[in-house]
Amino acid sequence: MSHPLFDITGDTALVTGSSRGIGKALARGLLEAGCTVVLNGRDTTALEETRKELAASFGDRVRTAAFDVTDSAAVTAGIARIEEETGPIGILVNNTGVQHRSPLLEFTDADWQRLLDTNLTSAFLVGREVARRMAPRQRGKIVNICSLQSEAVRPGIAAYSATKGGLKMLTKGMCADLGPLGIQVNGIGPGYFDTELTSALVADEEFSAWVRKRTPAGRWGAVDDLVGALLFLASPASDFVNGQVLYVDGGMLSVL
Repeated sequence: MSHPLFDITGDTALVTGSSRGIGKALARGLLEAGCTVVLNGRDTTALEETRKELAASFGDRVRTAAFDVTDSAAVTAGIARIEEETGPIGILVNNTGVQHRSPLLEFTDADWQRLLDTNLTSAFLVGREVARRMAPRQRGKIVNICSLQSEAVRPGIAAYSATKGGLKMLTKGMCADLGPLGIQVNGIGPGYFDTELTSALVADEEFSAWVRKRTPAGRWGAVDDLVGALLFLASPASDFVNGQVLYVDGGMLSVL
């Protein structure tokens, strides 16, 4: 029997960017814990494929809501529709993110804006709208998916690191404003994880060897390694934890 502090059975969770990769794994983890989970993305085909896959195990507790998390009006309408059709959102996971690697001197205005909108503005827009509905209920859990790059940087990812560093501080700022309303806002900072988005890096044997040597755990992260951290931050177990970023990086940030 699991500890009641970790019981989130019956809660409704929204996970943005959840048709694949980390978001999909986090959605599955919440489903396994007994939540109804609303998958979100812009690609309706990919979203429906993921819904069907998860519904084979979890039935009608898997829902979808396709809307653009970088569009304020779309976010407002999308959140309203979820609460009307599925129920009050008790858990929000702001997972939507994109990477673009390029030397700073060659980075375009358009790519900078795209990373800023996708990685940071989306969390502000969705977090604000969901929190407006959580506040009268005096409870809620918001988990922002930050990154190892919220703290440390490598060449070629200055813009990405800026957005993830901003997300770390947005997490702390949301804590300051929303904590008195009974809402906990925390972050998870994944290290180097083997996903669709990092497949080229994983395939680069020199880089992969560097990751394994640089990480005390001696390996890349697997997406399921993030589920435990999310269940902690989404459950009553973390009711007095607020404004923190929990780094799930195999120890990489701790060592030189």
